[in-house]
Amino acid sequence: MEETQGPEGSGGPVAPHRVIGTPPPAPRLLGSTAVAEDGQAHEVEVVQDEDFEEHLEGLPPDDPRVVVHAKRAEQVVAACFTLAFIAGCGFIAAYVGLGVHTVDKTLRSNLALGTSLSVALLALGLGAVIWVRNLMPNVEVTQERHDLRSNEKERQATEAYFKEGTANSQFVKRPLIRRTLMLGTLPLIAIPIVLLRDLGPQPGTSLRNTVWSPGRRLLVYGTNQPITPAEFSAPGGMITIVPDGFQDNDDALAKASVILIKFRPDELNIPTRYDGSTLIGTMNWTVDNIVAYSKICTHVGCPVALYEQTTHHILCPCHQSTFDASTGATVIFGPAPHPLPQLPLTVDAQGFLVSKSDFTQPVGPSFWERG
Repeated sequence: MEETQGPEGSGGPVAPHRVIGTPPPAPRLLGSTAVAEDGQAHEVEVVQDEDFEEHLEGLPPDDPRVVVHAKRAEQVVAACFTLAFIAGCGFIAAYVGLGVHTVDKTLRSNLALGTSLSVALLALGLGAVIWVRNLMPNVEVTQERHDLRSNEKERQATEAYFKEGTANSQFVKRPLIRRTLMLGTLPLIAIPIVLLRDLGPQPGTSLRNTVWSPGRRLLVYGTNQPITPAEFSAPGGMITIVPDGFQDNDDALAKASVILIKFRPDELNIPTRYDGSTLIGTMNWTVDNIVAYSKICTHVGCPVALYEQTTHHILCPCHQSTFDASTGATVIFGPAPHPLPQLPLTVDAQGFLVSKSDFTQPVGPSFWERG
């Protein structure tokens, strides 16, 4: 370690005079420097920069026991940081390499990700604790309150104090710890970048369409059985419908789930379509007063699972958006921006309810349409 020279004429090195947390003594000065302030020159004292030797509480720096103990601690800390690096790389490898397309694969992926990240963070924390407890001075640090703007003398004293703390931490003196610490934190810096992979490609126009197509049967959710208009004959009833062939496809059902509602005669007001002020025609997409609406709320995509048959109101339980099922699921209350899309219905040759086509407008929240 370099030695600092004393004042001119002293002829010897200067020993460390304090450690972090002890009251600062009167600073030794190198001289004075003129600083221009408001057009006037002022004399300010410049504090001497010093290197501080290794210090451990209660034992002299050259004691062989201190050297052996510090070396062992340094090796343990380096091992912890190296383990953190290996675990961090394992997290990235597990995230990229392990699939999540089945329940079993998802379980294995979660276990690998959780274990590797826990080991990485634990190893970094353990290494830091051993470093502080065995290599740094055991002193209390007291923060003094002062004005926000310090004078030049205090700022230079703070700079010297910071350099003293750097020296006492031995971060510069012990390159093995420094290098393994940087090595151990490197994967943690890379992990957020790798996680951005989950954003994936832009959805494009895929959110504008569902799996409903002409002639696709409506299946009752749960039993997965097709249904005829005669089987759904109780006015005021509501059931959840899924498309035939996709009843076990969660990705498809996230957009294609439908609620089926039965009305009494003359209760259903068939919506009409306008081009500006010109009537184009009625949207008679019902069968025997049975109407089908998307189950995905147009606010933020919650399932609209509540229906009040006396008022014909469909309620979203998340944010209380309310739709009038008798008038094309128009919005009558809440933050939903537009009505629930309607699925055109008809029957096939066997008399089962089927779809005429896909929804005529995108389902779900309006921001889905921006793809």
